[in-house]
Amino acid sequence: MREELEKLLSRSYSPYSNYPVAAMVTMVDGRNFYGVNIENASYGATVCAERVAIFNAVLAGYQRGDFKKLVVMVDSENYAFPCFICRQVLAEFFTGEEELVLMNKMGTKNYYMSDILTHPFSIEDLK
Repeated sequence: MREELEKLLSRSYSPYSNYPVAAMVTMVDGRNFYGVNIENASYGATVCAERVAIFNAVLAGYQRGDFKKLVVMVDSENYAFPCFICRQVLAEFFTGEEELVLMNKMGTKNYYMSDILTHPFSIEDLK
């Protein structure tokens, strides 16, 4: 897994931040989907690696409850939690019991989605 994500870092399109990110989601059936961050001169049009991986899984027919794990790797000495836009997407497709694995070049930290998905905006808030 680490080697795959390290290779993906080179596919990141991050000329503005120079901060490559790679992500992988693992489904309950064992299938993996990948993503990298894709930046844009209009920063609002930038898409994070986490969302690219999730959207690839959704495109393949997966839905809420089918996700098992999210792994996020950065080319940095720090670890990077998903941003709040990504957390909103995570709240749409993850239930909270799934694994969240953060990686950098030197190590790994393990969490659960419930650690970062406290008080998400949901369909209940639209009523």
